[in-house]
Amino acid sequence: MSETIIAPLPSGLLPDEASPEWLNKGDNAWQLTAAALVGLQSVPGLVILYGSMVKKKWAVNSAFMALYAFAAVLICWVTWAHQLSFGDKPMGIMGQPNLGAVTQKYLLEQLYDKTIPKADYVFYQFAFAAITVILLGGSLLGRMNFYAWMIFVPLWLTFSYTVGAYTIWDKGFLSKRIIDFSGGYVIHLSSGVAGFTAAYWVIFILLHFVHME
Repeated sequence: MSETIIAPLPSGLLPDEASPEWLNKGDNAWQLTAAALVGLQSVPGLVILYGSMVKKKWAVNSAFMALYAFAAVLICWVTWAHQLSFGDKPMGIMGQPNLGAVTQKYLLEQLYDKTIPKADYVFYQFAFAAITVILLGGSLLGRMNFYAWMIFVPLWLTFSYTVGAYTIWDKGFLSKRIIDFSGGYVIHLSSGVAGFTAAYWVIFILLHFVHME
């Protein structure tokens, strides 16, 4: 009966500080690829779409609404919103905010019992948070002032999106009652309802001022 000979791994595939034993390079590569594909739907995808679907005088403003949302969500996400959505310390309907998502120690840790680092997951979830806000912005093209949009984006991300993400995708009371693998609730339903509501109130306020004049 022949003996099985196990050849040693090449030196480049051996675990080290940069590639710990729990890290699966295939999972890591696919997670980053999937996040990048979602990001490309936002920038340049929705930036081009929004700039081309409105009147010429609103084209630049509409495109920059999408571009600003993508950039603003990135800053908000890594500083506090990721911890509100997926934080380790629960605080009612969201996690406890802290700056953990920007520290090297946190980003290089293993994501629970998965085979990817937390840095991948932060980037992956950021891409979905960004496209949710940009989808919402499609309801406000030509309706909302850009300065108002600059204030609206971080506020809606903080007090609306993070609640949905935490309660459905993380440790919230809906996580065991709702299965949402494709973002039907957290992304599409929340952006649709918020966009419809925001568009209604913006038009209502504009008509109010028109009648006052």
